Amino acid sequence: MHQGNHRDHEGAKKLFALIKDVKVAMMTTADQDGKLYSRPMWCQEADENGDLWFFTKLHSPKTAEISKDNQINLAYSDPSSQTYVSIAGKAEIITDQPTINDKWSESLKTWFPNGKEDPEVALLRVHPEKGEYWDSPNATMLHIYGYVKAALTGESPKTETKKVDLA
Repeated sequence: MHQGNHRDHEGAKKLFALIKDVKVAMMTTADQDGKLYSRPMWCQEADENGDLWFFTKLHSPKTAEISKDNQINLAYSDPSSQTYVSIAGKAEIITDQPTINDKWSESLKTWFPNGKEDPEVALLRVHPEKGEYWDSPNATMLHIYGYVKAALTGESPKTETKKVDLA
């Protein structure tokens, strides 16, 4: 898999800043018939290279799907700030115990009561390839401005949208 730094591309810095505090992403994978499945996933971190890390159970539908087709999509949403991010990339299943130890936090015992040594504990590393974000000014001000603008001109307010090539 590509090991380059995804944060060096134009627009990437803002994209990663937008998702920094959004802890839950909807992860979409495809099954063997091509049907898409989404589920909420707790984002452990975005590392210095821009790879995104998630803890998972080693034997789960998502890991089976990723083993067959590692192309996934992540959707981040923060309606309070009107921030929305979509990231497409390739997922890799990591079972390396030192890496699990390094990324582990005690709060994960909620999902993994047997701790980090449990053989079912695994990580998903997502290598982003493309991203897109929609970023709006303060939601309350945007709503007020949008209402007034629409009433006066018939036009809706503009949201900043940017596609980012992260490969």
